[in-house]
Amino acid sequence: MRWSDALALAVRALSAHRRRTLLSLLGVSIGVAAVLVMTTLAAGARRYVADQFRTIGADVIAVVPGRVETSGTIPGVGSAPNDLTIADARALVRGVDCIARGTPLLIGNEALECGGRRRDVLVLGTSAEMLQLRGMRVATGRFLPESGWERGSAVIVLGSKLPPELFPGEDPLGRTVRLGGWRLRVIGTLAPRGTHLGVDLDECALIPVATAQAIFDTRTLFRVMLELRPGVRARAALDPIRAVLRERHGGEEDFTLITQDAILRSLDKILDMLSLALTAIASVSLVVAGFGVANVMLVAVSERTREIGLCKALGATDADVLAQFLLEASLLCLWGGLLGVGIGWSATAALSAAYPVLAAEPAPWAVGAALAVSLGTGIVAGTMPARRAMRLEPVTALAGRRT
Repeated sequence: MRWSDALALAVRALSAHRRRTLLSLLGVSIGVAAVLVMTTLAAGARRYVADQFRTIGADVIAVVPGRVETSGTIPGVGSAPNDLTIADARALVRGVDCIARGTPLLIGNEALECGGRRRDVLVLGTSAEMLQLRGMRVATGRFLPESGWERGSAVIVLGSKLPPELFPGEDPLGRTVRLGGWRLRVIGTLAPRGTHLGVDLDECALIPVATAQAIFDTRTLFRVMLELRPGVRARAALDPIRAVLRERHGGEEDFTLITQDAILRSLDKILDMLSLALTAIASVSLVVAGFGVANVMLVAVSERTREIGLCKALGATDADVLAQFLLEASLLCLWGGLLGVGIGWSATAALSAAYPVLAAEPAPWAVGAALAVSLGTGIVAGTMPARRAMRLEPVTALAGRRT
């Protein structure tokens, strides 16, 4: 039998039972669309996370108190026998040649009050270097003074969302606010910066690090941010930084150095596992659709027993019958796959419009893989019914009996 004749016969057979064919198409298309949407969202999440961490900069190293021994995880804050102090930060900036600038960082939550208005804010204790190091911009007034890290001053810089809430319709510059019982003067406001690594910088208040240590009654820092000189790779700066801190901490390596590459490698492992899990869950619907296709083809074999017998009586071989039913099952799943790609593409476009941070388009490899899996599902699902049709004896089939 020629392939053109087999294809025409398969199309007529599927068109003869439109409702059954449409339901099978819908099952396959939902499975393919689910796989496509999940892989696309996983890719969008990966890109979003990578973009967030790239804003740290490949030339920035963070020093965190506490030693993290376990590899493959994102370093955090551990218990350290020695505090990470402002003096340590100063020693790193002055003692490591490849460091261009650095800033100490202390983070805490406190209530900010003014004129009877009160709200909790995230407080960043830092220095004047933070402005350039993090790419911030001053909207009005000025940034933190360059009076030295060890010297505190009663000043504060507000994120862009705070002035309208605390001083509606008024100029905040020069006004006094109360932060945790301390009276501070507003010297500047920041331009909108948005959310960075889960922190909305527009809702933060920045104060000198020494003032933050006094307010939160702590000596240790949250971390020290170090910016490398142009052309210096982060890996080359790790050993000099370790040497300075070990000398200051009595030979103990009670700190962790975080680079962008290390974070991205850890996140890649996590996101790979997450992508695999989501794809596997979505694939369940495609497997269920495969069972539906197999059931449809089994019913088709039962209904077309006489037709199979007639074909064999006229000279059709077992291979012809097998190929015919495999072609019908494959065609059914391929149509469903194409429909699923269309649905998946539309769904990802809608999700990207609703959540721009996860904006992504289905990758060509994902579309090709979805269609290949769909076609493979048709072949697998049609194998058993096709083999059953192939084994029918012509005389028995013409009599309408099933073996």
